[in-house]
Amino acid sequence: MMPPEEDNLDGPRNGDRDGGLILLHGPKNGSARKQGCDPFAQTQRSKLQHRRARINQQINKEMRMRAGAENLFRATSNHKVKETVALELSYVNSNLQLLKEELEELNSSVDVYQNDSESISVPMIPLGLKETKELDLLVPLKDFISEHYGEEGVLFEKEIKEFMELRQAMRTPSRNEAGLELLMEYYNQLHFLDSRFFPPTKPLGVFFHWYDSLTGVPSHQRALAFEKGSVLFNLGALHTQLGARQDRATLPGLAQAIDAFQRAAGAFNYLKENFSNAPSLDMSAPSLNMLVRLMVAQVQECVFEKMTLLRAQNDFLARLQLAQEAAKVEDVYSLVHQTMTQPHVKDYVPFSWTTMVHVKSEHFKALSHYFAAIALCDCPVPSESELPEQEKAFMQFHVTMPEGPSLHVLLQDPEERRKLGKAHLKKAIMKHEEAMRIHGLCKILRKMDILQEVLSFAHKRSLSKYSEIDHEEDFFETGDAPDIHPKTHQKPEIKPPNFSQVKVTDLFHRLGPLSVFSAKNKWYPARRVHLRRGENGFGFTLRGDSPVLIAGVIPGGCAAAAGLKEGDYIVSVNGKDCRWAKHAEVVQLLKSTGDEGVDIGVITLHGSQAPRAQVDKKVAGMSSGMLKSNKENSRKSLMNSKSPSTLLVWGKKSKRSKKSTYSGVPFTAVGDNEAMY
Repeated sequence: MMPPEEDNLDGPRNGDRDGGLILLHGPKNGSARKQGCDPFAQTQRSKLQHRRARINQQINKEMRMRAGAENLFRATSNHKVKETVALELSYVNSNLQLLKEELEELNSSVDVYQNDSESISVPMIPLGLKETKELDLLVPLKDFISEHYGEEGVLFEKEIKEFMELRQAMRTPSRNEAGLELLMEYYNQLHFLDSRFFPPTKPLGVFFHWYDSLTGVPSHQRALAFEKGSVLFNLGALHTQLGARQDRATLPGLAQAIDAFQRAAGAFNYLKENFSNAPSLDMSAPSLNMLVRLMVAQVQECVFEKMTLLRAQNDFLARLQLAQEAAKVEDVYSLVHQTMTQPHVKDYVPFSWTTMVHVKSEHFKALSHYFAAIALCDCPVPSESELPEQEKAFMQFHVTMPEGPSLHVLLQDPEERRKLGKAHLKKAIMKHEEAMRIHGLCKILRKMDILQEVLSFAHKRSLSKYSEIDHEEDFFETGDAPDIHPKTHQKPEIKPPNFSQVKVTDLFHRLGPLSVFSAKNKWYPARRVHLRRGENGFGFTLRGDSPVLIAGVIPGGCAAAAGLKEGDYIVSVNGKDCRWAKHAEVVQLLKSTGDEGVDIGVITLHGSQAPRAQVDKKVAGMSSGMLKSNKENSRKSLMNSKSPSTLLVWGKKSKRSKKSTYSGVPFTAVGDNEAMY
């Protein structure tokens, strides 16, 4: 679950494969961009994204006009001007409503993401990707490198441009595994960007602009957590599109659809649990909770379809299991519908989504009763050896026991089985008709031919079966069949994102190890000292790697006389950069010096005479992990500027104590072996 650690920074720079998984490292000459990015393919899905982007821009323009008109309306005291502005506001609001309806229709175009198979299956609900504006980081990052790191910013233009190219490619990921890897690669790079360029006390000065995936309303923040959260949202959305496009008439297609929807649920659930104060509605806690439940329901639907392919069609127990699986699908869709009709979600979710979920709830309830009737009417009466097992299964089948004879008599009497089966079919037909009625209320769903076909076919099948078992001499009144107890043989699993799946190299690794050279640390300008070896050596002890630390200075020794202090980091030896050097490498450079002595470049961190040791790789890994304790780094102090506009801070839900710090670990707390030179 944890992202790549810092010791991966000096790994191979070219792409390689590890157990069939493509590992994305540093410069790739655009190869990964071509594999995971699809900005020009004129497919239906890419056209949909372009249309959505155009509507987003129009919505943004109308909202700016509305803000200006509202300001003028409040500022003016002229009655005529107020009337004119009020008229203009009504016109702008009308345009906004039309644009939002157009966007809702686009987001409701679930058929665009469905598979091209000729088989008829119930459509799934995928999500469109969030759109974002282009972002120019060249000047802000160059300035920060010059100011904070003391390096020439122009020397890092290549790395900055490569990061910007990665972000540009991430805006249009291809609908396949390569697209998922591209989003994950960019997300992992954001960790390094956060550590390098986003200090906790000062904003970088760039805004991240993203559009709401359903309403198109723009949001912007300086917090990098907003960028991370939006990328994670798109990761989940892309999984939903991959799940919807699978051919669910085959077992391999169903397995891929189940996996995709489970990973989508995991991405949205991770977002809900690790982020707070979302600036856009699609990433608010109620919306994410709804999306997680929707994905789980779609997984449950795929499990039902899988059962229909696996189970023997003439087996009594198999039919009962199908009925209970269908009842379970109805149960989870009812929960989704209940979530969608809550106050904070009702006005936000497209009406077509709410209607489709309601339709599916009624449809699968009808199917549960249909399969119950088929089990009773089409399967033979059990033999004496089969009866105990069927009695046991049937005892747990209904929510309440059906009226009439005992189970033993019911299962062995064909006429009693027919009566109960007829009651189940009556209820199935009623639910089918209710599903078709609800379907007819939504203009967008009425255009969806495949859903109409599925509902019509199921309704006709139940009617046909009812006609088949209905006898003219039936004078009894068909009873009300009890509901079926929901039960599943494959519980959906919420799979959180695996951040270590795609390994990346810090694009800005030339700045030095993150454990020292990061945005949160400050250090005095590097100074160069000249050392000559004395009778007892240089007079200091060294510890750790990358960079090597001066852990102790012998009073009166050569090092002390030259001005070296405990806690200094060695960054160069005789002009050779040693920020990434191992302990043995630095020692070898020192030992190779002659009588002329050696020039050592060192830095000292602010505010501590004894900075933390760097030798313990496990501790260093904790410092450089993508998400501390699998949570997002909070940018609580990032927004502490005196800007008149209030920006929501988007950060982690922290459970850690404020007193818990890693930077104050004393040398004595680190069990490293020291070496004196």
